[in-house]
Parts: sequence; structure tokens; C-alpha cells
Amino acid sequence: MSNVALEQKNIKVGIMAFLGALAMLGMGYAAVPLYELFCRVTGFGGTTQQATEADADIALRMARSAGSKPISVRFDASTARDMPWSFKPIQVTDTVQIGQRDIAFYTARNDSDVPITGTATFNVEPEQTGIYFNKIQCFCFTEQTLQPGEEIRMPVLYYIDPAILNDENAKDVEQITLSYTFHKANEDAEKPAS
Repeated sequence: MSNVALEQKNIKVGIMAFLGALAMLGMGYAAVPLYELFCRVTGFGGTTQQATEADADIALRMARSAGSKPISVRFDASTARDMPWSFKPIQVTDTVQIGQRDIAFYTARNDSDVPITGTATFNVEPEQTGIYFNKIQCFCFTEQTLQPGEEIRMPVLYYIDPAILNDENAKDVEQITLSYTFHKANEDAEKPAS
């Protein structure tokens, strides 16, 4: 093999390796958004679903025509270590009819002497019920800013999809736990604590 042919082969391999590395870098950046999309679509890891009022109306009609049953919903709240807020549900448990809208309230109070912006992460347990837990309105959809000492009530409007009754892995679940954890929003997390 001549030096020219070997050099051309090496250039070809180098370009392929560079393109492969570029593709891996791109997949690294796409991994988080793709994983979040996967969790939202499938309910994987207890990820809840976001629904509209129209979706809730359809679920209610399905529940009425197919028959429904009550299910217990437990509400849980916590904060990240660096989050100086008090955060808790107003009511720890509630019994709701599958397919019917219900509302739960949480309270949050900023215990620090500076304004803090927070964002809530959430999930449900058991994990297989995540795809059936639908939130119509939730404080977790947007960041919340509280002034020093400010306390607010935050609603969650939700329903449990009647399709849960047809799922062999979820139909016998008697209680679903909705958990939230408040974290400092990115701009607040980067500021030094005073």
C-alpha cells in the first residue's frame, strides 16, 4: 500500500472518528430533554401527566359510564437542603372518586430575610400510577417567588384517569402519594447565601 493511499485512509478514519465524537456530544446534550419527554409520555419514574379541562371532562364522562371507585391520595412535601422555606400540604390525605376533579392545597413560607424563587419537582408513588395522575393546574408548572416572611397557599387541581381501572399493574392500588420537593430556582441557586 502506498503512502498516499495510507494517508487517505487515515484521513477518512480521522473524519469518521471526529463525526462519531460530535454525534456523542450531541446525544449528551439531548439526553436530559429526551429523558424528560420520555418520562412525561410514559409516566416512568412516577412522572405525572399534564391535562386540560377538556381532558378532565372526557375522564369524568368515562368514569360515569364505566363506573368509578374511590381512591386515597396522600400529599407529601419537602424542601432541598439549601431551600429556606417551610412547605407542607394543608391536608395530608384525601379520598377522591377516580375520574373526578379534586383540588389540594399546599402552603409555602419564605423563612429567610431575602426574596427566594423556587421551583417544585414532583412524582407519584407507586410509579405505575404516574401515567394516570393528571394535573390540570399546579404551582409546579411555574417558578414561585416569595418575599422574606411571605406565606402563600398553592393549589393543585387534578384527577385520576379512569383508565387506571383497566391496568393490571395499577387497578388494585388503594393509595397514591403525590410528592413535591421545592428547590431554589437556577438564578437563586447561583447566588451566595447571605
